Amino acid sequence: MGIKVAKFGGSSVADAIQIRKLRDIVSADESIKYVVVSAPGKRYADDSKVTDLLYLCKTHIEHKIPYEQIFQVIYDRFMAVEADLGVDVNIKAELGTIKRDIEEGASVDYIASRGEYLNAKIIAAYLGFDFVDAKEIIKFNEKGKLMEDLTNDLISKTLQNHKSAVIPGFYGEKLEDGAIKTFSRGGSDITGALVARGVGAEVYENWTDVSGFLMADPRIVNNPKPIEKISYMELRELSYMGASVLHEDAIFPAKVAGIPINIRNTNRPQDPGTMITADLEVHENQIISGIAGRKNFTVIAIYKNHLANEKGFIRRLAGIIEDHDMTIEHLPTGIDTMSVVIDNKVLNGKLDEIVEECKYQLKPDSIEVVEDMALIATVGAGMSARKGTSARLFTSLAEAGVNIRMIDQGSSEMNIIVGVEEKDFETAIKAIYKAFVE
Repeated sequence: MGIKVAKFGGSSVADAIQIRKLRDIVSADESIKYVVVSAPGKRYADDSKVTDLLYLCKTHIEHKIPYEQIFQVIYDRFMAVEADLGVDVNIKAELGTIKRDIEEGASVDYIASRGEYLNAKIIAAYLGFDFVDAKEIIKFNEKGKLMEDLTNDLISKTLQNHKSAVIPGFYGEKLEDGAIKTFSRGGSDITGALVARGVGAEVYENWTDVSGFLMADPRIVNNPKPIEKISYMELRELSYMGASVLHEDAIFPAKVAGIPINIRNTNRPQDPGTMITADLEVHENQIISGIAGRKNFTVIAIYKNHLANEKGFIRRLAGIIEDHDMTIEHLPTGIDTMSVVIDNKVLNGKLDEIVEECKYQLKPDSIEVVEDMALIATVGAGMSARKGTSARLFTSLAEAGVNIRMIDQGSSEMNIIVGVEEKDFETAIKAIYKAFVE
């Protein structure tokens, strides 16, 4: 039986009740040898995450505002968890050290990482696993960049000496001076993927508060079906178009090593969750894997006779966008037309400047600007092998009264992106879901 690495997110380790669920999951699967944990998350809607409270302590000290009341909340949470679980790891002394370090000017990265550190200490004792501090196995260079090869070697060699272990997520150590360094985003997820790669895990389980990914946004589609299996490539497409999935940095180490990632629900461990694999699989009864979309785009459509024969046109158009420090989301083209799709967040009031620059440099016959555009991606490895997929998608939108303003299909034929007016966004997603899933 292969090794599994299990990472448990903030909601899965928020209190003693959740940590007992974690123990039940680990105890039921003897292949789980290494556990990566986050800091305690919210226990209820109006609660605070421990990491947020630690950041707040640092902010209060910097502004010479009393912070003791906030720290007491952190103190009480960890003391309660230690007592409720019946373990003794001298958390009181650990908290005293952290409080002193905060007062003596400890770095924000050190302070922010202590939630994971303390939680891992408690959970290791509760499981009867070894505690391995992340700073011993995850290294950054002096510029704060992860040293991937060294980290992989350290994880592999260090964990060989531990039959089972709990590792705090989110942070590591700068090799130069031994200072604690945190990951910028998806921190504990990245740690979990790094550990899975380092030990050559068969599966990397990512335990959270949802039973995997859904085929559409549940705020738009009523009770959408879960995604049972999806490839890294399909996931990337959905993530790019706004689906709430793992950040690319959080899956990259496992992806490189070809390790499947299983998204599971701590509160419903009987659910199979979503399996993310390297292989694109075409299922006979499933054409698409998911639907995702984003609002707030602007399309600049340029018309020029014989545009296709004009050398350097794309380069000059891209240069105009680059000169304004922007990126192009999509670039649909025709024989005499070319459109640039730009996210309004980066457009930032520069639309008129760009249009004028396009007129001056490109000498178009006409320019049309379409604002308030939404993009919707329909993604699936099985789309290219099925006749009539595009027809079904476009027919569903027509029957729902949605006007398609733009179509962009990737060369892989794994996704079809349509641009619609923002007012039609929800209607369009529902129509596509109904056509392919219901």
